[in-house]
Amino acid sequence: MTADHRTITLLIVDDHPVVRDGLRGMFAADPAFTVLGEASNGVEAVELALNLDPDVVLMDLRMPGGGGVEAIAELTRRAARARVLVLTTYDTDSDTLPAIEAGATGYLLKDAPRDDLFAAVRAAAEGRTVLSPAVASRLVTRVRTPAAPPPDDTLSARETEVLTLVAKGTSNRAIAAELFISEATVKTHLTHIFAKLDAKDRAAAVATGYERGILGRN
Repeated sequence: MTADHRTITLLIVDDHPVVRDGLRGMFAADPAFTVLGEASNGVEAVELALNLDPDVVLMDLRMPGGGGVEAIAELTRRAARARVLVLTTYDTDSDTLPAIEAGATGYLLKDAPRDDLFAAVRAAAEGRTVLSPAVASRLVTRVRTPAAPPPDDTLSARETEVLTLVAKGTSNRAIAAELFISEATVKTHLTHIFAKLDAKDRAAAVATGYERGILGRN
């Protein structure tokens, strides 16, 4: 039997009593929903969700005494049956992405109309993803914007040769003579080495070279 043909059970999690009262009254007025309990923080939410086994947990995010993201992650870790629908006032990347990555089924803002909230709870109970338009747009933009490639901190074979000679105390002129390159080229290699190893001078570059195992290899 699907969630559409039975009462959907809920756990309301919010640190503001007025918000919890408002949500409870809203859902209590519709026979399609039953509120099993309320929690004021994430720690209580996990305990009640495991004990009451609701279909959906309406989860606020920023709460003293235990945040929503941590609670979502814990419920996911403990394989709770309940689907978590985030209901919050925050739609920034620092809020939405961690919540969704932690295992939230949906993410809705508190300014959503009642009908949208009811529809979102029904969808969440069925395991369907629900995102407010603002959050969906933000996530799409995030996906479509490629992440910057990680900095290339790998030394080339020539740069490793230069760093090895630097470690031996060899001067730029002597390095140039040994590698048959100009002193200007040696300085260019050193500039690249310093940048890749985040070193401010020759001594720091050598120290970092040993720490990373670039130097001292057999």
